[in-house]
Amino acid sequence: MSGGTLAALDIGGTKIAAALVDAEGTVLRRGRVPTPAGGGPAVLAAAAGLLDGLADGPVRGLGVGAPGVIDPATGRVVSATDVLPGWAGTPVRETLAELTGLPVTVVNDVRAMAYGEARAGAGTGFHRVLHVSVGTGVGGALTTGGDLDHGAHGTAGELAHLLVPDRGPVPCGCGRRDHLEAVASGPAIAATGDAPRAGTLLGRALAGLLAVVDPDAVVIGGGVAQIGPPYLDAVAAAFRAEALPPLRATPIVTARLGTDAPLVGAALLAATTPHGSAR
Repeated sequence: MSGGTLAALDIGGTKIAAALVDAEGTVLRRGRVPTPAGGGPAVLAAAAGLLDGLADGPVRGLGVGAPGVIDPATGRVVSATDVLPGWAGTPVRETLAELTGLPVTVVNDVRAMAYGEARAGAGTGFHRVLHVSVGTGVGGALTTGGDLDHGAHGTAGELAHLLVPDRGPVPCGCGRRDHLEAVASGPAIAATGDAPRAGTLLGRALAGLLAVVDPDAVVIGGGVAQIGPPYLDAVAAAFRAEALPPLRATPIVTARLGTDAPLVGAALLAATTPHGSAR
């Protein structure tokens, strides 16, 4: 498909963001509402209502970035943490198609962010990229040649559950405290007040992970990346200290699209996915 306006949703635990996006990835209009309690049906009804108030003309497709593991065949949430209670099992694609009348593409929210950065952000110009999002949780995704690399089970690039020697001040989304998310997420930093330490732990984890995936670059986004040098310098220093010599020069860059990244990524995926598909 080419041309035309696309709609996008970024569904999170505290807010739902929506946008209208053109075929080049430029955001034309934005809106957001708090995420309601009440589980999947209430969340999707609020999302559809937000889109209805945003659209001012024909829309040719809807891309959705959603938390959890998404079944690529059905657009249903296979599993999810309690960041969004009652979310697991939600038929996102089917429900939103009924509510909006649009062809719907559904992708994990971190993968939506990664696709946006790969196509229109900091990942452009690199062939193989590891995208890392650090905010309420820690997430990761891989892109190759500007396309998502999902892996055999839809978890390629995921780093939240990497084991770390420290016990975190908050639990990982899965409940454990010896995972990277428990020590490096926004809530972990809020609990300890030590952003550089969290950055160091992330940098060490990246050193190990890059020995496996060997990307051309790492793009770091999410709310925690906005802390800036005290955090990002610690990530880079720990990575350089721990990485294998051939990997130490791997660029670690900050995401360029900010909070628009998952919206842009979801919209651009909708533009390239056959109607009625999920990613």
